[in-house]
Amino acid sequence: MANVLNFEKARSNMVEQQVRPWEVLDGRVLDVIGSLKREDFVPVRYRKLAYADLAVPIGEGQSMLKPVVEGRILQALEVGADDEILEVGTGSGYFAACLARLGRMVTSVESRPGLVETARDRLQQAGIRNVQVEQADALSEFQPSLKYDVIAVTGAVTRVPEHFRDWLAPGGRLFVVHGIEPVMNATLITRMGEEQFTEQNLFETVIDYLDGAAPTPRFDL
Repeated sequence: MANVLNFEKARSNMVEQQVRPWEVLDGRVLDVIGSLKREDFVPVRYRKLAYADLAVPIGEGQSMLKPVVEGRILQALEVGADDEILEVGTGSGYFAACLARLGRMVTSVESRPGLVETARDRLQQAGIRNVQVEQADALSEFQPSLKYDVIAVTGAVTRVPEHFRDWLAPGGRLFVVHGIEPVMNATLITRMGEEQFTEQNLFETVIDYLDGAAPTPRFDL
């Protein structure tokens, strides 16, 4: 019982001491982050770090986003209850669960088979029924059957692929981090019309690249 209470306290502290001070004030977002058990999506050996202000390793050389970054993404996307959502980069499954609590249906695409299976199991155990996890490479082979109201890209890209924009429905919002370390820009792209898009730079950060999206190494002579 003590461990449960400790996690509950850690979750509350995360919201009040990390997420809210980073200008995440949307009540729906705070409720989701404050109630969803992040520790259930973390490898057992890292459970005590589930609510720390760091990118927790999840295996296969990948890490979860920091809680403050997750909060800012969710707030920026303004997910509605009827929204169809695409997540690029399933990872642990935690962020897909957050999106699922806010929207209608989430399709989450992950290129690594081991992470796909683990995320499916964790989502099922958490009682999240409105997430479909697919194994595919969103940079090359994934072909969606619909346009999405919300797209959340949880790994960085050097440049934003044009087909990510094409997957947006009119009025749809795309969150993506792009650029080259040490400076990456977290950007919100909104589709205003068939060929009209607006871009808003939200903050600077550094996160892991999607597989195949890192810049080509340069060799200066």
